[in-house]
Amino acid sequence: MIAACADPGGSVGAFLCQAGQVLRAAGIDSPRLEARMLLAHVLGCRDEDLLRDPRAPVPSAAGARFAALLARRVTREPIAHLVGHVGFWTLDLAVSADTLIPRPDSEAVVEAALAVFEDGGRVLDLGTGTGALLLAVLAERPTAWGLGIDRVPGAARLAAGNAAANGLAGRAAFAVGDWDAAISGRFDLILSNPPYIASDDIPTLMADVARHEPALALDGGADGLDAYRRIVGRLAALLEADGCAVLELGIGQRGAVESLATRAGLAVVSATSDLGGIDRALVLRPAVPA
Repeated sequence: MIAACADPGGSVGAFLCQAGQVLRAAGIDSPRLEARMLLAHVLGCRDEDLLRDPRAPVPSAAGARFAALLARRVTREPIAHLVGHVGFWTLDLAVSADTLIPRPDSEAVVEAALAVFEDGGRVLDLGTGTGALLLAVLAERPTAWGLGIDRVPGAARLAAGNAAANGLAGRAAFAVGDWDAAISGRFDLILSNPPYIASDDIPTLMADVARHEPALALDGGADGLDAYRRIVGRLAALLEADGCAVLELGIGQRGAVESLATRAGLAVVSATSDLGGIDRALVLRPAVPA
């Protein structure tokens, strides 16, 4: 099926044509774009560079690597895992099987955070994964400092590497821990993209997600709200009196999370929608005593 792509006499254009057909047959939504991304990755160039000279030959070794990556993509291994990185906000972030792949939907959390967080404060990111949320905020607030917590050691190491690669290592620290356990002090901003998929819904997700992204970062319990219950119950003790928390929401979860928050002594400040119009980021603060 893809052996022809390893033909040492093959051109860039021929490789892209064949790969696009293979990916389309496998049901990939953007086959031509993904073919360019994979070929650019193995050739060490930008995908737009491929379009300038479609007759350029592809070396046999690169063709073999391309064929191997294409075979993995057909099994729905995420393209971000194949190329090893993904763009988020203004950053380029390394990814691995230890973390969720940052998605454009989560940029709504960054937008909401920047709207309420001035420079110079302390930021806590619970369940940091790649460090995407924390690092995006720190990139926009050059005198702020942040701490990212994750239960998975590999995720904490990856996030630290992402901080260094994006010039933020001096203002970001990462640690392994169970949410807020052993954290002392208060923060001006708390961020979290917790697991929020109901357990029974995980097998119904896209194969890219269900088969290849970590269940620990997806599974929110029977109703998808287990992590929110844990987090909102501690926010009042972790936030400065004038601080805010911004939580990512799953589809249709705004009302349930707002109810959990108000019962925990928090006030709802606002909600921000993603590009699809879905309530994606909920801003909370400690309630002012009556």
